[in-house]
Amino acid sequence: MNKAMEMKSQCTLLTIDELQKATGGFVIHCRNGNAGFDSVVTDSRNVVSGSLFVPLIGEFQDGHRYIPQAVEKGASVVFVAEEDFFKNKEKYEQLAEKTTFVVVKNTLKALQAAARAYVEKFPALIKVGITGSSGKTTTKELCVSVLKQKYKVVYTQGNLNSETGLPLSVFKITAGDEAGIFEMGMNHKNEIGDLVEILKPKYAVITNIGTAHIGLLGSRENIAEEKRKIFNYIPEDGYAFIPEADDFADYLKENVKGTTVLVGKETQSDEIKNIQNLGIEGTLFEYKGEKINLKLPGTYNFLNALSAVQLGKILGLTPCEIKNGIESVPVLDGRSQILHFVLGGKVSVCADKCADDGKKSSSTDKKLTVLQDCYNANPDSIEKALSLCESVTGFKCLVLGDMLELGEKSEEEHARIGKLAAKLASDGKTKLVFVGGEMKAAVKVVEESGIKNVVYSPEYDENAIRKIVDEDIVTLPSETFVLLKGSHGIGLERICRKIQEACNE
Repeated sequence: MNKAMEMKSQCTLLTIDELQKATGGFVIHCRNGNAGFDSVVTDSRNVVSGSLFVPLIGEFQDGHRYIPQAVEKGASVVFVAEEDFFKNKEKYEQLAEKTTFVVVKNTLKALQAAARAYVEKFPALIKVGITGSSGKTTTKELCVSVLKQKYKVVYTQGNLNSETGLPLSVFKITAGDEAGIFEMGMNHKNEIGDLVEILKPKYAVITNIGTAHIGLLGSRENIAEEKRKIFNYIPEDGYAFIPEADDFADYLKENVKGTTVLVGKETQSDEIKNIQNLGIEGTLFEYKGEKINLKLPGTYNFLNALSAVQLGKILGLTPCEIKNGIESVPVLDGRSQILHFVLGGKVSVCADKCADDGKKSSSTDKKLTVLQDCYNANPDSIEKALSLCESVTGFKCLVLGDMLELGEKSEEEHARIGKLAAKLASDGKTKLVFVGGEMKAAVKVVEESGIKNVVYSPEYDENAIRKIVDEDIVTLPSETFVLLKGSHGIGLERICRKIQEACNE
């Protein structure tokens, strides 16, 4: 074996024999025997030399059509569904001159099986799984930040938490990693069951049981049934983290083989003391004598932090390490992100940056504080965001976008949010801006309640967003607090970009 091939063999994630055993497929070898792979991709545009390319079959797209491009870009191993292979056998036999094909019954299931086999190569890895109707990503980031104080941590990047995302995430594990923290999302029945079978976490966190994806699963009871599957593989010496205040807490505890750990202010009252809610500035609290400043706003984020505290404690971190982890958690773009803007002739950039640059704003300049929390939305997360707004004094503008994937519950849930928003706006100092067709139900409730300061935009294209900014945002009084909350598909984050453009004019 030459040196190049020897190096390739050393960095192969799975051998072809391991891959074949895991997937139950059969192999069409390339003639030069170069069958190693050091990365896994499902998008042919991301293929590089040495990739395993997995062509997925979706409702509108079949990845098999991109196999020739993937081979040309250097994919060293490619999955092929049996049906497509036998339909186009001659084509694949010709392409096998340049790559190795593993022919499987189902490419998605093969990807998951390969990921499961890969995880099993790291028996010493501390494996943590996180799921819940809301707060998964924030809780993951808090847990990562805490465990990084003691361990080398690999974790879910971005939103790779789905039936395809989790397998891609676990392939990032390396021999030097000591802990792996991975999100598990859900948008169909038994998805958590499939994902937990890949990771088999020893430690698993459920943030809450809410109504996200209720349109797909029908009820919170069905959601709870799915979410608690994250505990399926917890051993007797493992831990299941459950929110104490959730009305499904007792149900989630059932049949857990390991130790159940309740998360919440009451359960942790012996160690968590002197809690001060600072509104949009976050929460101050003490843990075993350490004063901790959580900068993420909202009681809900404080509760997410308590999961990280409990996990850190069980995994042997000191109170000081836990404090450092909580205080250094990064604010993710679009999630509980506080932005400050100054609109006026003399200052044309964000207020925080102005301070860093030594500039001063004119008394005539207009200041806006924006909570950009529009990466995703469901009834529970919007309700939590609105509860945060109750603690904000002064003038407020609540920009609420459609909550997607609610199915037949959509009208009912949007109307409920409208009722909560109307209650907030009854103070006479709150402007309501509703965006998207589904929010029509909320607007109706608000108008029936007699609230006058209401704007409705059923459209959310670029022109509609620009109009909202020009007519409803930049015209707000100075010192106004603005909430942006809606499903990612509505794109409310564009409002911040256009406010910035207004600052720069």
